[in-house]
Amino acid sequence: MTTRWQGCYAKRTERMISSAIREILKVTQQPDVISFAGGLPAPESFPVNEITRAACAVMAEAGERALQYSPTEGYVPLRQFIAQKMLRYGIVADVDNVLITTGSQQALDLIGKVLIDPNDVILCEAPTYLGALQAFAAYQARYVSVPADNDGMQVTRVEPILRKRKIKFIYALPNFQNPGGTTMSLERREKLVALADKYNVPIVEDDPYGELRFEGEHLPPLVVLDEQRQMKRRRFRGFDCGNVIYAGTFSKTLAPGLRLGWIVAPRQVIQKVVQAKQGTDLHSSTLDQMIAAEVVRPEGFLVEHVRKIRALYKERRDAMIAAMEKYFPRGTHWTHPQGGLFLWVTLPEGVDATALLPEAVANKVAFVPGVSFFPLTVDAPRRKKRGRHLPIGHNTMRLNFSNSSPEKIEIGIQRLGMAITKAMESQAVE
Repeated sequence: MTTRWQGCYAKRTERMISSAIREILKVTQQPDVISFAGGLPAPESFPVNEITRAACAVMAEAGERALQYSPTEGYVPLRQFIAQKMLRYGIVADVDNVLITTGSQQALDLIGKVLIDPNDVILCEAPTYLGALQAFAAYQARYVSVPADNDGMQVTRVEPILRKRKIKFIYALPNFQNPGGTTMSLERREKLVALADKYNVPIVEDDPYGELRFEGEHLPPLVVLDEQRQMKRRRFRGFDCGNVIYAGTFSKTLAPGLRLGWIVAPRQVIQKVVQAKQGTDLHSSTLDQMIAAEVVRPEGFLVEHVRKIRALYKERRDAMIAAMEKYFPRGTHWTHPQGGLFLWVTLPEGVDATALLPEAVANKVAFVPGVSFFPLTVDAPRRKKRGRHLPIGHNTMRLNFSNSSPEKIEIGIQRLGMAITKAMESQAVE
């Protein structure tokens, strides 16, 4: 007898959806398609020689240990390095506050596992990171959202929500947000931390791009502002009394294939997440952790390496913005990211980016329609036009500039501009 699998799945799988980005990437594997769809770092930025050297050194000096099981918390020298690295940003934590994860995506999943009960409400930006929505959906979260603008989350809209609803945690990407590329201003960061403290709501700070600032002044992470606030108000020192869980990754600074991220949080949170991780994968790859620790061991290597990545991505951002100014039709707007990998495009009202995608792919260029980044909220608004419902963000798209050369960026943006113009002309005829 054949098992009817459809009736066997847990109810929580009803909220699981495939990543729109991953689905688009399947379509854009042809070598002649210029893809702005994925969040891919530039492969030429990967420290191949250094990783090769490190792998050989690890296997020669500690091969048996590298291939063995290891503690769930992670390889101690790597955790020590992360704690020291965080100190440069003002985050006063020690090794027991650090957990190594299999990429920052696992960090989000584990955070969801230990914090979210079915129907818990999470407050986030709109738009926000699709991968977080996927991770939290598995635990049957619901959402309320506040809009973001060029200064990040509109924090003035947060307090009315906190007064009205029970919020499990606030999910925020203050630096070069994915998908918008925007950065939360210092004033808004301070206000968000103060509100979270006032209403006793934790913050999950996702910061995969924070080191990739190539323009403007560094701004303190939310976790730093929270620690400073706790010290000032309660007159004690200690990271373990904080209100923020901080997630970072090596995917954007070393290589995504290593699948190494981390959580920095109060010890009691780390202990609970460790228990969750033990039921997931026991521990992240020992070999990969030891290789990463060996790669970053030389004094100043990572700082210099990241400096090169920043220069590369700034050149590509500038190339994309210059091409859009040249080829995109009037009425199209975009963000001006100070770092990271993405920018956000708003098309003229009524142009549907999802409907535009097949035409763009036919023109050998790809992007991610913006609707995927808007969570379905508890009181999800819809806009109606010409007798049909248009979802929030229907006329937006995310573009990645890190993975294409300036020459390919110009060609791809020219193709995309032609597709947008054609869509606008078709709309005018209707």
